[in-house]
Amino acid sequence: MQRRRHAGLRTAAELGLAHWFFGNLYEEVVRVPARIAEQRPTGGPFAPGSPVRYYIPAAPVTLATTLACVATGWHRRADRPALTAAALLTASGAALTGHLVRSVNLRLLDGAGRPVDPAERQRLVERWHRVNRIRLVAVGAAAVALRACGRTGRR
Repeated sequence: MQRRRHAGLRTAAELGLAHWFFGNLYEEVVRVPARIAEQRPTGGPFAPGSPVRYYIPAAPVTLATTLACVATGWHRRADRPALTAAALLTASGAALTGHLVRSVNLRLLDGAGRPVDPAERQRLVERWHRVNRIRLVAVGAAAVALRACGRTGRR
């Protein structure tokens, strides 16, 4: 029973991590922060076009299922390194996301505040891309680590 519950949690966590990874990969490829900055949106982080709107529903589920997967799989000694890596990488991805939201996204999305001059806007967009690439590695590696759980027959 516990093995099935762990497998279900792992699947849910992997789906959440895939949503997170491919959403950020899409934003990277089509340069979403630059598009948002060019539009000069108003209305803050929940304005139309804001990425927050499609991450808010999935973020808590992804974090919760990943941590629950770690907790339910911890009894398997052979899986502990992969579970530890998955937990740390997921937490790193969440921390990087928090940093980006606070230091870049809110500034680009807040049309009510002090206007962003073109040079600052360019610096913010470049910072977003640098940090996002690190986040992509962390989230992708977390999914790979979760996938590695249960591969061995040892307990």
